[in-house]
Amino acid sequence: MTTLSQHGLGIAPSEILARQRAAFLKEGPPSLAQRKADLRKLKSAILARREEIQNALIADFGHRSPHETAIMEVMTVIQAINYQRCNLRRWMRPEKRQVPMHFQPGRAWVNYQPLGVIGVMSPWNYPLSLALMPLATALAAGNRVMIKPSEFTPTSSALLHRLAGEVFGPEQVAVVMGDAGVGQAFSALPFDHLLFTGSTEVGRSVMKAASENLVPVTLELGGKSPVIIEPGHCIGHAATSIAHGKLANAGQICIAPDYVLVHQDALDDFIGAFDRAVRRLYPEGPLSDQYTSVINERHYDRLNALLDDAREKGARIVEVGERSADAGRRAHTLAPTVVVGTNERMRIMQEEIFGPVLPVLPYRDIDQAIAYINGRPRPLALYFFGGNGPNRRKVLELTTSGNVTINNTLMHYAQEDLPFGGVGPSGMGAYHGIEGFKALSHARGVFQQGKWNLSGMLRPPFGGIARLILALMLR
Repeated sequence: MTTLSQHGLGIAPSEILARQRAAFLKEGPPSLAQRKADLRKLKSAILARREEIQNALIADFGHRSPHETAIMEVMTVIQAINYQRCNLRRWMRPEKRQVPMHFQPGRAWVNYQPLGVIGVMSPWNYPLSLALMPLATALAAGNRVMIKPSEFTPTSSALLHRLAGEVFGPEQVAVVMGDAGVGQAFSALPFDHLLFTGSTEVGRSVMKAASENLVPVTLELGGKSPVIIEPGHCIGHAATSIAHGKLANAGQICIAPDYVLVHQDALDDFIGAFDRAVRRLYPEGPLSDQYTSVINERHYDRLNALLDDAREKGARIVEVGERSADAGRRAHTLAPTVVVGTNERMRIMQEEIFGPVLPVLPYRDIDQAIAYINGRPRPLALYFFGGNGPNRRKVLELTTSGNVTINNTLMHYAQEDLPFGGVGPSGMGAYHGIEGFKALSHARGVFQQGKWNLSGMLRPPFGGIARLILALMLR
């Protein structure tokens, strides 16, 4: 499928882009009032479809916790929109900049202009929030938007398509439906900016395609996000937070804890505490209404293949929680699992897991834990459980990652005033907060020169005053 069907039209994505760009040039940047109105319409449309959103995600996943959908798909976007509307006036205000003495009198400032048309490629794990969050950010920055949602969540993508069509005209927001081939063509369009959320492997292809048109990109990727538990920290507290972060959405979160580094003397204590935490969170086990299925059989088989590979290479596989053996009664549902005794030959320590499987690694001292993290690609998130002492300072100073949450998991994503993004293989650029507004804007510097000014003294014919100014400036 290579065309967009919206408002009864069958239009190629390239034509939609052309129409949106023409409308942007004709109408100019939207006012503060227009942007706030667009955000308010988007918020109202999301809230009106809350039940429909929950049902769509259940249809796509086989089973998806309605509460997790409300919290992680709906609430996060609503809170972001509220934050943007409250701060938009300040963000749009020109920023005053300094003018050096030898250019006085003069004024300098930066205007943040809309870029034009933003492309958004959203993933299947949070198919609505990870499309709607960039959409809200792009609208706040005054842009028009084209979205390519994942083909792995057809019901949610169809809902997104209907929502956009009912709230916005196609010259402002359009949703392009289709398979991976459509996605490849979409990434090659000459957008003014392209925001992609997904795997590192696909991110490389997206960036390569965008480079043909010199399209700037924001890449929100993934990686193996580590957890360090400081020696002496309360194991029960850490295990509960890690269990929630690992098992929400069945671990299908780009910032989910991928593996845990725990002091060697506390290894067995952590496994026991993690088991108890899983039982408290999901007292009915994998068949609980609160426990989400793996997205499809393909990813379910991939996770089982990771476990089989680890088992064959000497790892110990520990199923945790209640009634884990009943997981197979629900399609592509995987019981929470701990993996102990891993080594670097195992695929589970090489690939992002993206499921309810948690390797637990012992370490001797904090320096060894830091060295282990630094010996691998930079992750999208890092978690530290411990006090405000030298170990925490070492971890924060000597590692590089996307955002960090201390003494909890996932929560940095919900802080609207923090940028969100990765580094190196885990991503490029950031959005959320003012950083998102700026990422999808053009920072246009403006300098206004006074009629009488010192800069005229640096024009030929050069004389003593020019030499004096140079002497002062080159000290």
